[in-house]
This record gives sequence, structure tokens and C-alpha cells, in this order.
Amino acid sequence: MTDTAARPVVAITSGEPAGIGPELCAMLADAHAREPLPARLVILGDLALLHERAKRIGLAPHLAEFDPAAFAPHGAVEVWHMPVAVPAIPGQPDPTNASAVLEMLRHGADACATGAFSALVTAPVQKSAILGAGYEFTGHTEFLAERTGTPRVVMLLVHEADPPLRVALVTTHLPLAGVPAAITREAVLETLVIVDRDLRGRFGVAAPRLGVCGLNPHAGEGGHLGREEIAVVAPAIAAARERGVDASGPFPADTIFVPRHASAFDAIVAMYHDQGLPVLKAASFGGGVNVTLGLPFVRTSVDHGTALDLARDPRAARTADPGSLVAAVRLAIRLAERHA
Repeated sequence: MTDTAARPVVAITSGEPAGIGPELCAMLADAHAREPLPARLVILGDLALLHERAKRIGLAPHLAEFDPAAFAPHGAVEVWHMPVAVPAIPGQPDPTNASAVLEMLRHGADACATGAFSALVTAPVQKSAILGAGYEFTGHTEFLAERTGTPRVVMLLVHEADPPLRVALVTTHLPLAGVPAAITREAVLETLVIVDRDLRGRFGVAAPRLGVCGLNPHAGEGGHLGREEIAVVAPAIAAARERGVDASGPFPADTIFVPRHASAFDAIVAMYHDQGLPVLKAASFGGGVNVTLGLPFVRTSVDHGTALDLARDPRAARTADPGSLVAAVRLAIRLAERHA
């Protein structure tokens, strides 16, 4: 890249071709033309599809084909053309296009891993379409961990408020029945260490304070509602503190998120997906950002799904809110600048 010294280069995967991702990318490109973000933006996706979906919602953003050896045209968002296998019908995911969706992720991750791109931002994908094509796919977080050979990554959801609300997860996309077995001392300890390290190194938090949820109601009620807090979570917190991590808990999940308690921490670590994320999404849906900690590069994502119902109806698609994608790009730029 010829201008990375001046600006970070941010890759943005356009996500499920039949979902709202292409429209959101068009909205982002349109906004960037009017008020440029301090980065070179490269969308990974089908160029013709992006033009078609932009026109469908009444936009004509400046999209230029990506040339890694040249400067980006002023005010343009570039597109690394990755064609879909079959025409995408809005609102109707086709498993035939799953390979194209995964190709975006592979190329984006590999280019970030080599330093060609500064950060990766991902629009939502339709897991059912990927699974329907015969691929094993749990989610972006797990895919990127496997692609980069990273033994443990951490999903962190961020609401950029004052003070900010950050929620990290020990486990991610597991059936609820499988969660207790996945809550081990090692898993909790590794999560706390990764969150502490990345809050320092990427977010610039000098001395992170971590609040840790228990697994059970009332954090186990002294062992009467489960012993995971006594046998697993508390020992992991103690081990983390021995490593210099300022972690406290375990706290009942139904009280730690009360604002006057939550404000005492730079991040709250929840044990499973639906323990922590409903609280954050209730506060920030449409403006929250998903960050993958532990990867060798910066990765952020939107806090919502493919919104097939919106994509299906052109009038509804025009009202889609690009706020989360814009927030994800802005945060990726800030983190990439600090990580450089």
C-alpha cells in the first residue's frame, strides 16, 4: 500500500449478499464521500452488487475498484471485487453464495495478518446459509481465531458512552446446556488476561479494572445455587490477580450491570453470551461495536444481524441504520492507529 503511513487501511467485508450489509456499505461510502473518515476504506464484495443495492436505496456512492499499488481516489471507497456465485435476491440467502462470503473473510484476515490492511471490519453473515452449504461455521470470532491459529480469542462488545460500557465473554456461541462445562479455571483466567492486555495495549486504559460475573443466579448464593463460583471463577480471579490483573468478583450478573456498579469497571466479564450481551444491546443497539480481542490484528464488527426483513423491502432498506457499521469503522481506525 502506498499511503498506509499516512492513513490506516481498513478492510470491510460486505457480509451476506442477501442481507442488509451491502446497503449499509453503500451508506457508509456515501457518508465517507461527504465527510471522509481518516482512513483508506476497502470493501470486500461484489462491485456490481454494491452498485445495484446502492441504486435500490437511492444512493450513488463513489466506489472505485481497489488497486493496492495506487492511491485511493479522493472521497472514494474502494472495492476489492469478489463476485457472488449466483445473483443475490434481497432477503433470500442462497447457500450457493456461502463460498463467496467465506472468501471475503479469508482474504480480509490474511491481508490483515500480513500487515497489508490495518484492521478488519465485518458486516453480518447468515450462519444458516453457510451451514446449509456444508461448511462448519460457528461465527466470525471462531472463524478468525482458527484462521490465524489463535488459541483463545475474546468477544468484547463496546458501547462508546460516558463512561463506556464494555462487556467481554468467556464463552461465545454455545448452546446453554454446554456452557457450564466450558467455564473452566483456564478459560476464565485466559479471558481475564487477554482483556487486561488488550485494554492496555489497544484501548489505552492504563490500569484496567475488571468486574467478573458469576455463572449462577446470585453468583451461586454461597454454594447453594451452584458451586462454579467457588470451585472455578473465584480461583481464576485470584490467579489473574497474581498476574497483575485488577479483577474483582464473582458478582451476581443481575446487579453488576446496574450503572452505579458498572461504572466502577473498565470492562465486565460475563460467563456466556446471553448473560452479558442483552444488557449492552439494550443500551446501545444500532451503535454498539463487537471487537475480537486476542487476534494479531484489529477486528471490529456490527452489533446486529443480517436484517433480512429490511433487505427484502426496498422502502425498509432505505431506513436501515448504518450507525453500528460507522461506529465499528471509527473504532477500528482508532485501535489501528494505537496498534501501529
